[in-house]
Amino acid sequence: MSAVAIAIFSLVLIVAMVKIWSLRQRSRRADFIRTYSFPAGVLDRFESAHPALSPKDRHLVARGLRQFFLAYLGSGRKPVSMPSRVVDDLWHAFILHTRHYQAFCTKAFGRFMHHTPAVVLGANRHSNAGLRRTWWYACLEAKIDPKKPDRLPLLFALDEQLKIEDGFRYRLDCSGLRRDPDGSRIHSSGDLSSRYFDGTTDGLGGSSFGQWGDWTDWADWGGGDGDGGGCGGD
Repeated sequence: MSAVAIAIFSLVLIVAMVKIWSLRQRSRRADFIRTYSFPAGVLDRFESAHPALSPKDRHLVARGLRQFFLAYLGSGRKPVSMPSRVVDDLWHAFILHTRHYQAFCTKAFGRFMHHTPAVVLGANRHSNAGLRRTWWYACLEAKIDPKKPDRLPLLFALDEQLKIEDGFRYRLDCSGLRRDPDGSRIHSSGDLSSRYFDGTTDGLGGSSFGQWGDWTDWADWGGGDGDGGGCGGD
């Protein structure tokens, strides 16, 4: 074997080893996020802000925040936007416990994750891209096709499910439905998976790290124009 061939082989081997190490590290970080227990002080502060929520409800909100953190990890630590007011409140409570939050971020992401406000699709395309990114990876984490969802990821369903005042209410794409009879604004998941809202698909996955173990091309999840069909979510 020539020196050039040996050099090429060595380079390929190094790249492969780095790739394997990176995948394993991300898998360990995802496992840490999924099993993380929020400090009691964080949950107490959140309970004070939302006394009407039951322990089961607060458990669901904690799951929603973990799903958001997993979306950030899955995106390769690209900017993500928060789609839930109630989950954002728990995130705020966590951040205020600075030492715990810093330690969590270091172990989960390898760096500090800065707060971003809760938003819906609007005029800010940077926020829109972050929201689509959150949608994409929250769907993959929940084993939902982000282009043709049959239900909402928990993170996008919680505000309505828990009847949060001024919460963001999402439904699967519903033929132009934009308000409930009570006048509250309804947001369509179809807008998150198509270019029709602002003319871009910024934030939607190309190659996606499905379940942190297998690289999945987005085409495996179906194409189409992003229409979800029906209303609902769980």
